[in-house]
Amino acid sequence: MSLSVAPRRFAGRLLIMMASLLLAGTASAAEPTQAQRAAFKQAYAAAQGGGDNWRSLAKGLEDYPIYPYLEAAALTHNLRQIGRTQVESYLKRYPDQIPAGDLRRDFLGELARRQDWDNFLAMYQPGQGDALACNALQAQLSKGAQLDFDRDLAALWAKAKLPGACDPVLSAAHDQGLLTPQRLWERIDRAADAVQPGSINAMAAWLPAEDAEAAKRLASALSDPGAAAVAANQWPDTPRNRQAAAMAVERLARRQSVTADIAWQKLQDRFAFTQPQRDRVVYALALFHATDYDEGALSRLAALPAALQTDVSREWRVRAALAQRDWRAVLAAIDAMPPTQQQDGEWRWFRARALTELDRGAEAQRVLTPLAQEPTFYGFLAADRLEQPYGICQLQLTSNAKREQALLANRGLQRAFELFAVGLPRQARREWSQALDGTDAETQRLAVVLAYRRGWYDRAVFTFNNGEALRYYEQRFPLASQDGLVTQAQEAGIDPSWAYAILRAESAWMSDARSGADARGLMQLLPSTAALVAKRNGISWGGGDTLFDPVTNIILGTRYLAQMAQRFSGSIWLASAAYNAGPGKVDQWLEARGALPPDLFVATIPYKETREYVARVMSFAVIYDWRQHGNAVTLSQRLTPIGQGFDLASVNGERKLVGCPVAAPAVPAEAATAAPASSMAPPASTSNGTH
Repeated sequence: MSLSVAPRRFAGRLLIMMASLLLAGTASAAEPTQAQRAAFKQAYAAAQGGGDNWRSLAKGLEDYPIYPYLEAAALTHNLRQIGRTQVESYLKRYPDQIPAGDLRRDFLGELARRQDWDNFLAMYQPGQGDALACNALQAQLSKGAQLDFDRDLAALWAKAKLPGACDPVLSAAHDQGLLTPQRLWERIDRAADAVQPGSINAMAAWLPAEDAEAAKRLASALSDPGAAAVAANQWPDTPRNRQAAAMAVERLARRQSVTADIAWQKLQDRFAFTQPQRDRVVYALALFHATDYDEGALSRLAALPAALQTDVSREWRVRAALAQRDWRAVLAAIDAMPPTQQQDGEWRWFRARALTELDRGAEAQRVLTPLAQEPTFYGFLAADRLEQPYGICQLQLTSNAKREQALLANRGLQRAFELFAVGLPRQARREWSQALDGTDAETQRLAVVLAYRRGWYDRAVFTFNNGEALRYYEQRFPLASQDGLVTQAQEAGIDPSWAYAILRAESAWMSDARSGADARGLMQLLPSTAALVAKRNGISWGGGDTLFDPVTNIILGTRYLAQMAQRFSGSIWLASAAYNAGPGKVDQWLEARGALPPDLFVATIPYKETREYVARVMSFAVIYDWRQHGNAVTLSQRLTPIGQGFDLASVNGERKLVGCPVAAPAVPAEAATAAPASSMAPPASTSNGTH
């Protein structure tokens, strides 16, 4: 290399370095300021009230990433007063943005309300939901068009439930003679499978009188199976009445298995049920006698023909045996499972428990040894039994400054981060999903890094949900201090690790979480419950919406947890069950099976959601304890016998070390939350629904 070239190369590199620094400075300067965010919040509040007052408050924000949300909010508020020109002007300026799609959809709904079909058809785009699809068909009908079943209705007709906007279209289809009895019965059967009695009753009106009565009986079997099972004793033996009678008994078994048994004894000789119908009823009776822990339930499940058994029935055979502490029956039930089901951590634990109780300790240890390396509820119990460290293998997230800067140039992510920063997390999540749709795992990982730095913790929970990513414990189990959880838990007299675990299980750190039952915020409190807790503790109460404020939610949530713990003699695992299912349900279970040790009691909780919730919360408490202290009070110490409380102070000195096995085991994904008593597997399926 010549001496004259080297200085030029050095100068070139220096220029590149200076340019990089300049670019970095530009990116930093482009980061929105707190003043901009404050101005946006003011303008957004004004825009939500309609009119143009927001514009004066938004001066200087024209280049702010989420500026389009302001005008969209104002237009949405004024939906009944605005016209197509205003909406199309907005759509033209922001064609691919989420608020534009929302505005188009909402305005189309308004045009349908006005029955302004000309403008509706001019603006309509397919793929915006069933209601607008039906509005579009109604618009065509208003122009004198005729419906074609295959072209216009087949896709809608395949759905068990449709919105009210489809009623005029279906009426027109009926008037055109398109809804033949065969088509009506096909959809009635789909509605029956989907448990939609309302849809069945609506279609019954278009059937001949005799068929209409049969359809109404199907609807009755779904909505009031007890009454239908009694009424069936007077029905003639027809194929449709057999269907309704069998369905009534099957549905009744979920609610009252003994009553369903009595009804079946009366009906099985009255009707010439098909073999599949008989199989479904026999399966339902066996399964739901087990979920009620009735006498004889275990033998009924064991006697089910192999063709009728499912993963659900085999699982409940184990639970019924556990409730009786019949350890030989436990082993037999687990042995009857297919190999893949046997590998579930729960069944490996109870296989080891049964082997231990039957004095086969060496076999039990061989089962427990690999299980003890897994960072799960049953893995932690196995580690406690073997007196081994917990197998928590943490991965550290690494940063990549260059790629992060490139990612920050993504306008969709910019909008997502700003929406989160100004307190609009729902909109932020939508922008996040759109911006990262189709991206690779590394891009998503870096996006989570950026979100985590901004205090947006739920992104890690939902992104790192399988495989090796489950080992990013720092991000998946954040120790957010800004909301005061540790202080509030200590003031309430409860273990902060348990409070963290409840919060993590309830909302996954989504401060705006809201359940179908109207539970709100980080710790998912009902407004009515929160009001009582506030009154009991002398805390000011500002109404249900204050539960979306993390600080308020945590203050009230920790006090309610303390209240539940006190109600159950200080038992935090029973209090966790009560937090999920309600204290009344836990009282019922204690009355029925209160003599069981904790692990058996948890396994025999009738609700799948609550079983998994308790296991999840208690394992999360161990992980959060380790996250705070580097070691953890054992899970076995937390699972105090029924009637005894958990006293953190008395066990704080007895902590478990955490280590990473030489060959780190795969981390099982967290259990999904399912509603109790939601679905039952038919004999030929492997559904996970339970009572």
